[in-house]
Amino acid sequence: MARGFKKRQGRYVARLDAVERGLVVGLMEQVRELVQPADAAQGAEGGDEFDRIVAGLGGVGMGVSLAADDQVQLAGGVPAPRDPALDRIFPTANRQDDQVAAEFRQLTEQGLRARKTANLDTAIAALAHLEEQKVSLDQAQAVALVVALTDVRLVLGERLGLKQDDDLELIEEQVSSLEEDDPAVYALAVYDFLTWLQETLAHALLP
Repeated sequence: MARGFKKRQGRYVARLDAVERGLVVGLMEQVRELVQPADAAQGAEGGDEFDRIVAGLGGVGMGVSLAADDQVQLAGGVPAPRDPALDRIFPTANRQDDQVAAEFRQLTEQGLRARKTANLDTAIAALAHLEEQKVSLDQAQAVALVVALTDVRLVLGERLGLKQDDDLELIEEQVSSLEEDDPAVYALAVYDFLTWLQETLAHALLP
């Protein structure tokens, strides 16, 4: 059973079993595919993990790995719209002027992608190769994991349709009448678990 993070002797310690770590690492790897710089994304295969998690929520789930230009090609070579999860992770700099926002994104987004990818790599490495349930992070790893969990929750929240705080209560009401093995119940449980894990680590990081 998972135990949240606490600060002990200058390190940030929690307990996660192999399944829990595998879940967190798998989701971070999927988000890394989404946010990595365009040149690194070329040739990447589409990820299905988010699709499986949100299956049954209504509509068609979207994978989280994209083509190099953040778009996938539809029939006839027509590009699909930009994944809305990217706009959650990289919010527009100017909501009043789309052209200014697009120009700013062109200048800055690749650098932001590189930094987020490096941060996710740090968080993944901190969790991926543990041989025991104890997780022990130094300051840099703890900060990287908090930020990585934010990005994962933003993407999963977009897949779940969470746009504002009230949406979470609405979805919780909707899934309360579903069977326990319904994918929607599992998806919401994953989101709640990530939220709890991030909150315990953020609290431990406070002075």
